[in-house]
Amino acid sequence: MQALLETIAGGLMLGALYALFGLGLSLSLGVMKMINIAHGDLIVLGAYLCSTVMQLLGIGPFISLLAVVPMMFGIGYVLQRGLLNRVVGRGTLSPLLLTFGLSIVLQNILQEVYTADTRGLQAGELALRGFDLGGVSIGLLPLVSTVVSVAIFAGTSWLIGHSHLGRQARAVADDPGTARLVGVNDRNFFALVTGFVLAVIALASVMYGIRTPFSPTAGPERLLYSFEAVVLGGLGNVWGTFVGGLIIGVAQLLGAKVSSGLGPFFGHLVFLIALLAHPQGLFGKGSR
Repeated sequence: MQALLETIAGGLMLGALYALFGLGLSLSLGVMKMINIAHGDLIVLGAYLCSTVMQLLGIGPFISLLAVVPMMFGIGYVLQRGLLNRVVGRGTLSPLLLTFGLSIVLQNILQEVYTADTRGLQAGELALRGFDLGGVSIGLLPLVSTVVSVAIFAGTSWLIGHSHLGRQARAVADDPGTARLVGVNDRNFFALVTGFVLAVIALASVMYGIRTPFSPTAGPERLLYSFEAVVLGGLGNVWGTFVGGLIIGVAQLLGAKVSSGLGPFFGHLVFLIALLAHPQGLFGKGSR
């Protein structure tokens, strides 16, 4: 029983990280109706930027976020204004093709600059610390990652539901034409949303880079976990994405208990079964 509880706790903490991966994708889908195939590669880009800042300044991964978060926000803003705005609202295929091309470009740039060797982010003693909670061993770093994820989701949910920016986001998502008539600059607003998405990605990148070695071609796998969390929870549902990530994380670690190499398979299998039972996602429109 203790081993089972530790596995479930570890799965929940892993799932919180997957949910943080998916939050940005959920916002892109909910506000801009755009699937960003390069989302996973942007997560990897954030991890490499953090690694570079750490090497140049001799600081830890969390302190490096003071530089990486503004950098990623700027990259997101410029990327949306200069490139992605050209395909927003032009159907599903155009954004898919453009971001697929962006994914390939990012992978090749990262490989050219950083080579194909894997690397990780060193968190020092924090990565080795843990404590017992009712006989269940909890790692301090995964717990910190989970707390950060919950805080980001809570803050994002509050922004969407109670702030002026949230009202603008809902208006643009529901009817961009009418939103423009009342003075909302949707193109600039989309750029701000993408900047926020990449700022969140920066936080996820650090947690990811500390937990798992990464390489320039690791983006598609991160995209897969992000997409599964978003679709499982329900497209555009913020807290649904969080729950979807938790389910995938728990399924993976329980599957790894059956066979060490089958963890990801069980995560994908649970996603498929849940999608067959609830095609709109667990908390999507039309689900029961």
